[in-house]
Amino acid sequence: MFKRIMVANRGEIAVRVIRACREMGIESVAVYSDVDRRALHVRKADFAEYLGPAQASESYLNIPKILEAARRSGAEAIHPGYGFLSENAGFARACRDAGIVFIGPSPESMEMMGSKTKARQNMKKAGIPFVPGTESGLKSAEEALTVAETIGYPIMLKAAAGGGGKGMRMVTNAKDLASGFEAAKSEAQRSFGDSEVYIEKYIENPRHVEMQIFGDTHGNVIYLAERECSVQRRHQKVLEEAPCSFVNPDMRRRMGEVAVRVGKAANYCNAGTVEFLVDAHKNFYFLEMNTRLQVEHPVTEMVTGIDLVQLQFKVASGEPLPIKQEDIILRGHAIELRVYAEDPDNNFFPSPGRITRLISPSGPGIRRDSGMYEGWVVPLDYDPLLAKLIAYGENRPQVINRLRRALAEYFIGGIKTNISLFRRILLHPEFQEGRVDTGFLDRLLKTPLQGDERTARRLPIVALAAAIFAQQPPPGTQPARNTDGLHAGTGAQKTATNGENGKSKAGGWKAAARMEGVR
Repeated sequence: MFKRIMVANRGEIAVRVIRACREMGIESVAVYSDVDRRALHVRKADFAEYLGPAQASESYLNIPKILEAARRSGAEAIHPGYGFLSENAGFARACRDAGIVFIGPSPESMEMMGSKTKARQNMKKAGIPFVPGTESGLKSAEEALTVAETIGYPIMLKAAAGGGGKGMRMVTNAKDLASGFEAAKSEAQRSFGDSEVYIEKYIENPRHVEMQIFGDTHGNVIYLAERECSVQRRHQKVLEEAPCSFVNPDMRRRMGEVAVRVGKAANYCNAGTVEFLVDAHKNFYFLEMNTRLQVEHPVTEMVTGIDLVQLQFKVASGEPLPIKQEDIILRGHAIELRVYAEDPDNNFFPSPGRITRLISPSGPGIRRDSGMYEGWVVPLDYDPLLAKLIAYGENRPQVINRLRRALAEYFIGGIKTNISLFRRILLHPEFQEGRVDTGFLDRLLKTPLQGDERTARRLPIVALAAAIFAQQPPPGTQPARNTDGLHAGTGAQKTATNGENGKSKAGGWKAAARMEGVR
């Protein structure tokens, strides 16, 4: 097993990987840019290496700088997290050439599955069912028109190198196809440096269901569990759960077996996710493969009891998978909420700034994967994901109730967040009954607030006021000084750790109600 691992990422996923290292007795190395000097992942790591300016191309996307930092720190392996270089085959190959283990699939598997068009070509050869469309990039709008007329409208234009909803356009008629084609190509070029676009038949009101797989270097591939990822805004997931209430045991087995076939066709090693579109009749179609750990991996961990990050370490070090397919047993239910620094009342505009107050939920069945603390300044330079709130319980209704309770305890002051959006989602009858598809959230956002939803929006004020009064010392006593020592690390051999909440200030409920960020 490795003695020292570098995490080539930031935020909550870097903290998550660092915690896995600590549990296994592995030393961790953080990397950081100028604006992340005081970030939580830097404080949690055993060592830290400076990369450069805030601009990602000069820091978290700069392969030579990251490899040099790994060499200086003595790291034997690099975990890429997700985003940034996590699905960059060139980075995986550069690590291999430098004699550093890349904790993920081989560059050859990435290249095979990273391009959506190449993946469709290979899946066609392997007999995997996928959504009707093209297996190669479109050369012109005229070609797109011909294909669309063959498979029928509506259609979806998609970036071949895409992800996260970038470079996607839904087109319902021929007159809008040319403009949609150019818009998709332009966004694909800006987002991925690759303007290749292909076409798929648009499946109306589908579910987005994905299957977690895991492979090792000994030829073993297993599937762990499916995740329901249909609650999306602009093709970007905001809430995930496991298992999917729409999937029965037979369908789970069939999806899992197809996912394993995909993994074996790609000679896949380490953690990966096979994504499917599912129609109302439970027909499922291969959509794409994500060749990395997913943001939503905690819900799979909760229902299987398997630490996926630690399993990544073991497989990357050459160990065979310690579990077989028959060992996977699902217990209970889990739902994850992605907490973003963005304003739902202002078209989800990013909301960077200082976190002036942080009150985090806890209690039975609650897990928080967080990259923030009170007093930290959220930068504008990166993805606005702050934390993930995960609830686990015996069944789905219990998990929903636990999340509603946890959200009533959750307060992030000084910035705007999307916490109020989750209160609306969890109250909605369609969500409570499990009747969701990829258009659910768009429909919800177009409807006016109902009575229960208006009441839920006042909960942060109640939570903040209660927490402030609870923190005030008894009459005639002096408040204890905070001595946790939040010292910023500026280089290697920094070992300070701290709690996520940092210092706190007392105040009254009137001040609480006036604080910026109250919904």
